[in-house]
Amino acid sequence: MAVLRKLARPLLAAPFVTGGLRTLRRPDTALTEAAQPVIRAVGDRIPALAVDPPRLVRVTGAIQVTAGLLFATGRAPRLAALTLAATLVPASLATHAYWTEEDPEERARQRAHFLTDLSALGGLLIAAADTHGKPSLAHRSRHALRRSPAGLLSPGTALARVRGGARR
Repeated sequence: MAVLRKLARPLLAAPFVTGGLRTLRRPDTALTEAAQPVIRAVGDRIPALAVDPPRLVRVTGAIQVTAGLLFATGRAPRLAALTLAATLVPASLATHAYWTEEDPEERARQRAHFLTDLSALGGLLIAAADTHGKPSLAHRSRHALRRSPAGLLSPGTALARVRGGARR
């Protein structure tokens, strides 16, 4: 399974790294214009994010490059996958809004891109939940508490044991 992860992560991260680099180098005006409705909607809900669109597009590109490289190299892969998923949703809504297209061919093309983004989102969510075959920290904590005699092991001590340390 380790070989599969080492191969799959860079493959899943590649579009984010290349797209983020392209966006950083040349934040295309069409992309910035496409992002306007999403930026406006997010800015209405979170005023701190109501910045100028070209800067937000560049920041998103930088986040995608960084998270993509972290994910591809296996450094903080769960956090990186979650970050990529969080940037993918607004980007996809902004750039592949097929429901607004009048031309049937363009609508079909945008729908295909949107569905491709949805499949990448699914892969990222699976990667964000991947614990490398080990039980999650929450699972290990619950089981440590169940194994301990009642009252002899506090939750903090159980958590320390699960993490491999001894609580003093």
